[in-house]
Amino acid sequence: MPHFTIEYSANLESKVEIGGLCDHVLVAALKTGMFETGAIRVRAIRCDHYAIADQARENSFIDVSLRLASGRDLALRQSAGAAIFAEMSAFLAPLFEDQHFALSFELREINPLLSFKKNSIHERLRPR
Repeated sequence: MPHFTIEYSANLESKVEIGGLCDHVLVAALKTGMFETGAIRVRAIRCDHYAIADQARENSFIDVSLRLASGRDLALRQSAGAAIFAEMSAFLAPLFEDQHFALSFELREINPLLSFKKNSIHERLRPR
């Protein structure tokens, strides 16, 4: 259950193909070998209202949050997180050139006692 939520400042829509970023994050997650294809979710949420640093109009951000099921050791989570962050950073590299962009990424484990889900996609994608 890796669920990625990408929040981004509205002023990036003319600079970044957000759907392409979602696809890129999904592929990066698969490349880690840590997740099942049927479990990955990537969604993007445009933020129309925000205040960033010195409030320069050009300031922009992408904040990515990954919620994942508990049970993987810290080293594996760090390795996967670093690999996914590197892929995102490469995809977004042009944004860093104008010094008005911030990228952040955080992984959070979900408490299994407080997580409820039902998924029919696994049945279709898992080998029989």
